[in-house]
Amino acid sequence: MKTRGFLLPLASALALAGAFVSVARTQPRRIPADPPAPPPVSPYPTTIAAVGLVEASSENIAIGTHQTGIVERVAVAAGARVRRGDLLFALDARHLDAEIATRESLLAEAERHVETERILAADAHARRGFAEAVDDPDAIARDELSSRRFADESHAAAVREAEASADVARRALEQAQVERRRSEVRAPIDGVALKVDVRPGEAVQAGAEGKAWIILGETQPLHVRVDVDEQDASRVSARAAAKAMLRGHSEILSPITFVRFEPYVTPKRSLTGDSTERVDTRVLQVIYRIEQPDERWFVGQQVDVFIESADAEGGK
Repeated sequence: MKTRGFLLPLASALALAGAFVSVARTQPRRIPADPPAPPPVSPYPTTIAAVGLVEASSENIAIGTHQTGIVERVAVAAGARVRRGDLLFALDARHLDAEIATRESLLAEAERHVETERILAADAHARRGFAEAVDDPDAIARDELSSRRFADESHAAAVREAEASADVARRALEQAQVERRRSEVRAPIDGVALKVDVRPGEAVQAGAEGKAWIILGETQPLHVRVDVDEQDASRVSARAAAKAMLRGHSEILSPITFVRFEPYVTPKRSLTGDSTERVDTRVLQVIYRIEQPDERWFVGQQVDVFIESADAEGGK
C-alpha cells in the first residue's frame, strides 16, 4: 500500500515534467542573425534621408508607334547605343508601298495632262494673237475673233485646273510617303535602348496606353530622382552636399550634384509591386546628377539618398 501511494505522486510528477518539456520544445527559438547588408549611414551630422530612383539624364522615353500593324523588323537590342534618327523597329509596310506606287502613277498622269493642256493653251493663245494682229478689220469675221479669244481663255483655265489636279496628286503622294516613313520608328535622341519589349511578328497598336515598346534614354550622365517628403522640403538647399547609395550595398556610393527641383509636389508612391500602388504622402522631387557612376548602377534602381540639411548651413 505504501509503494502504491508513492508511485502515484511520482507518476504525476513525471507527467508534469513531460508536459513542461513538450511545451518547451514547441516554443520558437530565436537565433540572433546579422543583417545581410549593413544599413546605410548618413555621412552628415544633420541630414535629410530620402529614397531615389536612378534614371536617364534625358528622362526615360517610352517609344510608341504612329501606326497599328505587324512588326517586320527590330533593329536594336537592349543596351545598344543609338543615335538620333537610327531605326528602332519597322512595321510591315507593303500596303503603303503599293499606295505610293499608285499615287506616283496618278501624279505622272496628272502631269502629262498638264503638259497637254499647256500645248493646247499655247496654240489657242497664238491663234488669238494672229487674229488680233490683222490690220484689216474686214479680213477676219468678228465672231471668229471672239471665238479665238474665248478659246484662249478656256484653255488657260483648263491649264490652271490641270495644274491644281496635279498639285492634289502630288500632295497625296507626299502624304503616302509620310505614312511610309512613319511605319519606321526611329530614335528621337542619342541614347541607350534601356528596354526592348517588341519582337518581329508581334502586333502593335498606335497610342497604346501604358505600353512602351522601347524605353530609350541618355545614360551619360545618370540622374537620380529623389522623393523628399513635403515636411522636409523646406530644409533642402540646392547648394547642399548629397550622396546616393545603392540599396542593400551601402559601400557602392557616389556624390550627387543638384540639377533642378521639380516644382510640382506630387503624391508619393510606395513601391509595393501591386498593380495599384499605395499613396502615402506627398513629396517634392529633386533631380541630382551622379558624379561617380559605377558599372553596377542601372536605370530603375532604388537608392538611399542623404542630403545635408539646410539647418547645418544656418538655414540658407
